[in-house]
Amino acid sequence: MSVLSGMYQLAETIGSGGFAKVKKAYHLLTGEKVAIKIMDKKALGDDLPRVKVEIEAMKQLCHQHICKLYQVIETETKYYMVLEYCPGGELFDYIVSKDRLHEDEARVFFRQIVSAVGYIHQNGYAHRDLKPENLLLDEDQNLKLIDFGLCAKPKGGMDNHLYTCCGSPAYAAPELISGKEYLGRETDLWSMGVLLYALLCGFLPFDDDSIAYLYRKIQIGRYEIPRWLSKESVQLLDAMLQVDPKKRVTIRELCHHPWLQRSYGVSVDPETKCRKDIIDDDCVNELAVNYGISKREMIRQIKEWKCDYLTATYQLLLVKKQRGDPVRLIQQSRALSDQNGQTPSRPRSCSVDLEGRYILPPPRPLADKPSRRPVSSYNNADEGKENFAVPSTPFKTPAKVKRSRSPPSSTQKPQPISDILARSTEDGLNVASRNACTPARQVNVGYSATNTLSPSRSVDSQLNNLTNMVLQTPVSNKAQSIDSHLDSSHIDTPGSMPNTLQRQQRKGPRFGSLEKGIDKMKNMFTPRKKSVVDGPRKVKAVHNVTNTSEYSADHILDRLKSSLCDKKISFKQNGYELRCFVTDDWGKIQLAFDLEVCQVPRVELIGVRRKRVKGDIWHYKRLCEDILVSANL
Repeated sequence: MSVLSGMYQLAETIGSGGFAKVKKAYHLLTGEKVAIKIMDKKALGDDLPRVKVEIEAMKQLCHQHICKLYQVIETETKYYMVLEYCPGGELFDYIVSKDRLHEDEARVFFRQIVSAVGYIHQNGYAHRDLKPENLLLDEDQNLKLIDFGLCAKPKGGMDNHLYTCCGSPAYAAPELISGKEYLGRETDLWSMGVLLYALLCGFLPFDDDSIAYLYRKIQIGRYEIPRWLSKESVQLLDAMLQVDPKKRVTIRELCHHPWLQRSYGVSVDPETKCRKDIIDDDCVNELAVNYGISKREMIRQIKEWKCDYLTATYQLLLVKKQRGDPVRLIQQSRALSDQNGQTPSRPRSCSVDLEGRYILPPPRPLADKPSRRPVSSYNNADEGKENFAVPSTPFKTPAKVKRSRSPPSSTQKPQPISDILARSTEDGLNVASRNACTPARQVNVGYSATNTLSPSRSVDSQLNNLTNMVLQTPVSNKAQSIDSHLDSSHIDTPGSMPNTLQRQQRKGPRFGSLEKGIDKMKNMFTPRKKSVVDGPRKVKAVHNVTNTSEYSADHILDRLKSSLCDKKISFKQNGYELRCFVTDDWGKIQLAFDLEVCQVPRVELIGVRRKRVKGDIWHYKRLCEDILVSANL
């Protein structure tokens, strides 16, 4: 997508809904993973104002248990919301993996939910769509609340009533489905009661295939009380699932409830730990250098919080620092080829404007081009950096260098082999190993009659000759062979290094760099082969992976496909991954999920990773369990 080019590298789809899809992506300047929610304006139709409310709410809300909004991009046809990436998936998958959660574990998650919802209410918002699929887990198993598409900010404050009936039926409060006016904070408390019940029991308190019967159960407020629930848990659920909203527990009372304080000894704190008023110095310094502006100006622009590319880059740099990684922006070239988990990066010699676009440096005349510093002039402190020695007066480049067939004179200076390689590729194919942002130099080079790298010969033949020369020469004579080869070709170029210095550099390190250069050029000219899936992917033994006692991935894959065919579930296969679809009578997809045969490294067995992409979570839960049982897994 052109609107994201230069800023993000899109990867696979990790979720989809009626009007939107969510893709995993890489932020190119930091290498961090993000989630990009893409919404089609035309498909949204009358729901378009809700998107604007969602964006406005997420710009204002900043809490450790609310998914962060990094950037918003709007075009004529689409909205792009760049969000915090949560690799742990949905809380619901965690519930499914354990059937139900122990009371102590449920308390950990529920305290985080109460903290997030309390913060939302303090800021004048009601979420109105609290459910397990809107709660994600980050890499540290902390909850992140998402999807503010149905949130509301009542005019005049939280004591003012709302009238729109919205949300998921199984989590809707009685007063909401009755069509009465309601208070947003009271309906959120009911939904939180349904959430806590699902955590502790592994199923819903109110459930029925018929919406009419479901609504009747909700309005009556009767639900099953499993025998494993403690007395304190039953009392808390009863306080939250009160049909009369005036008798329902408040968020303040919930924060101080004894059940939530057990094992903690403190109340739930709804205050945020994310401070926008405190700007990190290390992140500012790195950004100021990258953008080429003063630190004060960078701080001023960050504090505007425009939700642009600068805002995203600052927040992701802060994430890297909090994780203990170096606060550095990296090169983009590695990011564009990131297929195996490599860190995305950016070109160092390109500057970036405040919208995240790369600015190529203008070509400079050859007469003004500074000479390069000799390799020996680099010190250890400057190793790995771009260093140039700018001469006091610009030198002049000769108009033309004539070819000479005569033996080299003592006044001629030999050219290092790395420069010969660079110029041969530069004159021939303009190799991409040079920085794409640097204009190629055009220099007339003089060659001897026996020069191996003659410009009249093809690049392939030149590479072959040079490779054979290096590989066929005995190790003890390689440096001497290269020296004799270099002596046969001379380039009268200003700024050349002295002969003694070049001889020193032709020893071990120069020979090693020569072989690396040849390998690099060979790989560059060789077309890449398409990767072939030769086995199941290795994944961590996380909550959405079902371990088996099998050692054959192909055998498990065949059993899964056989089970799907028996149940008449359509699927598409990509290696060891099956994308499964359940459609209605009109062919519309009602449920989509992935089943992937994978390898669990620690136990050295084969597992099945499941992931919901679209559809009702409880339908997904029942169907996945049925498929795995049918496949004897």
